[in-house]
Amino acid sequence: MKSIIITGGGAGIGKACAETFAEAGWRVAVIGRRPEPLEALADRYDGVLALPCDVTDEVAVDAAFDAAQEAWGQIDVLFNNAGVSALGATIDAVPVADWRRCIDINVTGSFICARAAFARMKAQDPQGGRIINNGSVSAYVPRWGSAPYTASKHAITGLTRSISLDGRPYNIACGQIDVGNALTEMAEKMTRGVPQADGEIAVEPVMDVAHVAESVLHMAGLPLAANVQFMTVMASGMPYIGRG
Repeated sequence: MKSIIITGGGAGIGKACAETFAEAGWRVAVIGRRPEPLEALADRYDGVLALPCDVTDEVAVDAAFDAAQEAWGQIDVLFNNAGVSALGATIDAVPVADWRRCIDINVTGSFICARAAFARMKAQDPQGGRIINNGSVSAYVPRWGSAPYTASKHAITGLTRSISLDGRPYNIACGQIDVGNALTEMAEKMTRGVPQADGEIAVEPVMDVAHVAESVLHMAGLPLAANVQFMTVMASGMPYIGRG
């Protein structure tokens, strides 16, 4: 039975993935800052571990990964999913505190969790595993007023490429899923109208978050000899291709 650690597992894409993997027979550990939604998942599904912690706290992250490895003996996959958005504003109107929060969680948190997974995958027997980073279509094309979030997701792409290269000698694969307008709590505003590059406010098409979970399951289920390096899953009609 394969095992996966999912960060940001209490809501949105992380929760949908936790449910999909549990229903597919995987052992799942969910990490997040709020214990209650993680414990609710553990109560609903056999084989789900609730491991509350803050992804920006390296000591807490190491303890959570140790707990998962002790329970299972092997960590097969990390879905590095935890992240936050920032309110839309041009760069001059973005508080530095908002920039720091976005970078700290989206970039530093992803680095800390990937670091923890990589170390254990490198040391375990059999050696190896897979890290899947949650990027965004904003890793390629920005939205209006999204400097902190867009910068953080460009950084995730660099992290993915670096881990992919560094992981080769240790049978550690790394890929990235870039999601556009999956209907979660974070994206619900799309259904009410969001600013566009031309200054208009427009409702945008969304897709069921289940399609993201199914895509992550496909990426995670590949043998380590194969890797989805980058996958984009998006609402077909969203203003991404030719955004602006």
